[in-house]
Amino acid sequence: MELHQFRHSAFCEKVRLILAAKGLDYTVVEVTPGLGQLEVFRLSGQRQVPVLVDGGEVITDSTAIALHLEDRYPTPALQPVDPVERARLWLLEDWADTALSAGCRLALVQAAAADPVLRTALLPDRLPGPLRSLVGALPSEALSSLTGAVGEAIAGEAMQQLRRNLEQLALLVESTPYLVGDALSMADLAVAAQLSLLKFPASAGAPLAGRGVTGIADNPLLEPLFSWRDRIVAAAGRA
Repeated sequence: MELHQFRHSAFCEKVRLILAAKGLDYTVVEVTPGLGQLEVFRLSGQRQVPVLVDGGEVITDSTAIALHLEDRYPTPALQPVDPVERARLWLLEDWADTALSAGCRLALVQAAAADPVLRTALLPDRLPGPLRSLVGALPSEALSSLTGAVGEAIAGEAMQQLRRNLEQLALLVESTPYLVGDALSMADLAVAAQLSLLKFPASAGAPLAGRGVTGIADNPLLEPLFSWRDRIVAAAGRA
């Protein structure tokens, strides 16, 4: 099994967590944005990651991959038998992949524009050193000004909505270990994967571990949420 991925993609992290939870062995193929995506296109007919190669099958999209893995490797099950709980699971999974994902990506882009260490650490490993240095040296003010006043207003509203959603989620996970039912599920893994962009877990390594979006990663109200995220990652079998 091969997983073609971007290391810092939340959707790729979601697939990695599912593979870990199911105890499946796989090889990572790190894709370089741009030229590397030509190989992804040759393989899958599209340019996005994650792409999973499982024997003779090539599966694109993290949700399609999740369904494929659940169908082919049903133990341990990551979705409940009860149809109502299963419906709740896939609604939460879709929310994580759409609304939550959009807010997390925006927050990370804003944080990277203001933090040269974060910005440089998120670059592909294969990027030449001089280019990495150039990106890190770009003035934060210049990057922030690219959005313009209208963009800043939209981003401000989106960030407020993201914080509200995260605070509600933090209250929810304080009262229950899992988002659906009484066992680890796709919903937990999908949400936990998106949270990895807001405060990088220990598995991200230096200098990213513990670093994240100011006002979210260091918000005491959200500390229970990131603790829950770490417990879910551990439950999936990831350090």
